[in-house]
Amino acid sequence: MSFDAPASHLSVNGQEIAVDADPRRRLSDVLREELGLKGTKVGCDAGDCGACTVLIDGRATCACMMPLGQATGRAIETIEHKDALLTKLQDAFHRHGAAQCGICTPGMLMTALELMRATQTPTRAEVSDALGGVLCRCTGYTKIIDAVCDATGATTTSPPPLVSNVGAPVARLDGRQKVDGSDVFGADFAPQDALWVRVLRSPHFAARFTFGDLAVWAKTHNVQVFTANDISGRNAFGVIPAFADQPALAENRTRMRGEAVALIAGAPEVMRTLAIVDFPIDWQAEDEVLDPQPAKTAPLLHDNRSGNELITGHVACGDASAALNGSAQVVEGQARTSYVEHAYIEPEAGSAWMDGDTLVIQACTQAPVMDQEDTAIVLGLPKERVRIIPASAGGGFGSKLDVSIQPLIGLVTLKTGRPSRIVYTRTESMQSTTKRHPGEMRARIGADATGRITAMEFDGDFNTGPYSSWGPTVANRVPVHASGPYKTPNYHAIARAIHTNGPVSGAFRGFGVPQAAILQETLYDELADKLGMDRLRFRRLNALQDGDKTPCGQELHGVGIAECFDALVPAWAESLAWAESSDGDIKRGVGVASCWYGCGNTALPNPSTVRAGISREGRIILHQGATDIGQGSNTVITQIFADALGVGLDAIDLVGPDTAMTPDCGKTSASRQTYVTGKAALAAGAAMRMQLLRHANLSATAKISVANGIIEITDGEALRQIDPLSLPLVADDYVFEAIETYDPPTTPLDENGQGIPYAVYGYGAQIARVEVDMKLGTTKVRHITAAHDLGRVINPMLAEGQIHGGIAQGLGMALMEEYIPGKTEDLHNYLIPTIGDMPDMDVIFIEKPDPEGPYGAKGLGEHALIPTAPAILNAIRHATGKRITQLPALPHRVLEAIRA
Repeated sequence: MSFDAPASHLSVNGQEIAVDADPRRRLSDVLREELGLKGTKVGCDAGDCGACTVLIDGRATCACMMPLGQATGRAIETIEHKDALLTKLQDAFHRHGAAQCGICTPGMLMTALELMRATQTPTRAEVSDALGGVLCRCTGYTKIIDAVCDATGATTTSPPPLVSNVGAPVARLDGRQKVDGSDVFGADFAPQDALWVRVLRSPHFAARFTFGDLAVWAKTHNVQVFTANDISGRNAFGVIPAFADQPALAENRTRMRGEAVALIAGAPEVMRTLAIVDFPIDWQAEDEVLDPQPAKTAPLLHDNRSGNELITGHVACGDASAALNGSAQVVEGQARTSYVEHAYIEPEAGSAWMDGDTLVIQACTQAPVMDQEDTAIVLGLPKERVRIIPASAGGGFGSKLDVSIQPLIGLVTLKTGRPSRIVYTRTESMQSTTKRHPGEMRARIGADATGRITAMEFDGDFNTGPYSSWGPTVANRVPVHASGPYKTPNYHAIARAIHTNGPVSGAFRGFGVPQAAILQETLYDELADKLGMDRLRFRRLNALQDGDKTPCGQELHGVGIAECFDALVPAWAESLAWAESSDGDIKRGVGVASCWYGCGNTALPNPSTVRAGISREGRIILHQGATDIGQGSNTVITQIFADALGVGLDAIDLVGPDTAMTPDCGKTSASRQTYVTGKAALAAGAAMRMQLLRHANLSATAKISVANGIIEITDGEALRQIDPLSLPLVADDYVFEAIETYDPPTTPLDENGQGIPYAVYGYGAQIARVEVDMKLGTTKVRHITAAHDLGRVINPMLAEGQIHGGIAQGLGMALMEEYIPGKTEDLHNYLIPTIGDMPDMDVIFIEKPDPEGPYGAKGLGEHALIPTAPAILNAIRHATGKRITQLPALPHRVLEAIRA
């Protein structure tokens, strides 16, 4: 865009550049859009997240907060700068697994670069202080500190060759582009001449609306406007088709704040300065209902859902009421949790364009095939005419399972024939996307005189917002899990998803299980106290064992929760001794909590399909459609496949998720990818190995290697060489091909929740040490010890990073995170843990193989978060003598409990 003002002259990464742009524009915007330096990321445009940090005259600066005019004549360095010290930092980040999703990584690296230039061997405290202004939602920060401290001591020697891919701490296969800034996230790609799209949203929780003369307004502002009237398909989407109820663009009525009602599209130079305060729309605000209890008798949000109840989940076995009446000790209580925002550092973004008659959408997502299906339905297209190419996702944690921008930019491109692009602001991302379900829960638990659990009753209402999203999943998953990993012979649990005008509640790392664990685990502490038992010993006594049955009647095998508790015994004794040294107004406390979590869909089909081929060039191509949102599936699934085939990782080329290129590996959620897609990858690798051995006529013990386009197979003295150029093609330019599908063996649940909801469960337990200021009510978590049963640890470095990140999110849920619609809609007012909030963390891996998992592996993603908050709450109770019943445990709530 050209202005009368003279061009701004910048020195960027050692090059002098003249930029003809408005000097008032953000430097971050100019670097990305005018200079193509997309390594500088934008997460908030408010200086809150630090993702856009660059060096200006050697000082770390948020580029989103500096106008272009102020950067004129100054030396600017970005992640793309060729600098020896920066390269060492990048190598260290890659080696330590310090980049998970990678969206915050450029900001972290540039901030660390300033520190390292001043202090070549910084202490961990110095690193923590220096990086305090950059937020990370994935890692828990520990590996970032490790990497910075190790950067100058990096070794350049090659690691020893791997004996096995599975079990090795392999560096992330897609990690290099995350540390050098070349990874392509949703906002990093725009087709040439793309229209920019903005969304007009409801400022009300509930309202009716009418449009004025849209054609005149659009012509006056040189833009195009689209509404629900332009939608050709069914204007209702949802992750569970039977419950699909959310319009892509509202029709005459909005049921939540931030709901989309119209799209405005225009050229970038128009859209950059477009003001929409005069948009012709008339709002008639209506009374809203924001809490589940009044919602049960309020006017219906959907005519076919009486009492505003979306669904009820139910599990029952034995006679819980009678068993509680006959128990030696009974405890009861309630807990209330708040909305929790996913707070990934990357707001939703993406582009759409036409490829012939196929609509192509590249955007951040956790579920490309689900996006394809929902977008096709909304736009009235056959599924095969929609192609979804997942961009790298800058965090997801569940919210990027639901479509957001996909049908919107798809609509603009279909109607105009032109490419389109959208990038959400931080505020509209937080307003319009899903949250963790607030829960209002009540429970009673009983035990006999020996300390064994006799019965449990659980009842919970979960605020699902105005649309279904993952409400059915939460309502059904919670009753299955609310007993915790403890043998509970008599059980009755109910969970309801209730509609309100609050934000849509969806998937968030645990699908309601973390909320239930908060109540169950704090009540288990009280029950142990009433029994006069040590809290850890009480849990160990009641832990599920191989051969035990769950409240759903499922017999379990490969159960590692007892081993998790056993592994915590030394840390428990040490922690209790530590707590004895409390002094003055600072009281110390220790808490323990556990988790179990079923991997995959609840009692529903849950397949993944993996395809592999060998090309004429002798390369092994792995097509796996599991989206990697930072958890490491690109690496872990490739490790599993490589071992099943019997080759090194360097022989494999990965084709990542793309609905035109890869089979459906299902959604990245419910801790399913390592287990479900990993099992399909194991089968595909084994099938391809069998084809090669059969072709070579050698035994199952033969070794396979690939070099210079030739496949060599040796079996003792026998040697066979396969030249792919000499073989006929079997499919898609491949001379060998294997396609395998795996679907976990589950069964539907009956009216009492009896059946096999999941084929594989993971287990874990954590100890938290905290200090509570009895005058201020503040809580500081000092240490977490986490023992998790992974069945088989496929990649210990990535698994440890997942546990660190889960602990960070659990800590936030316990102590600070409370999304309040209309008030905490940015990263300044909504608080997530910073590097300074994190405690020291010790991770203990337990490997009790599951009979069903690939190489015995179980899921981990959700499990790592579930025990953290209840362990912290139990530690607060240990320190203060008071149980916190409403989360988060903000200082005023802790003080109220202390004074009660």
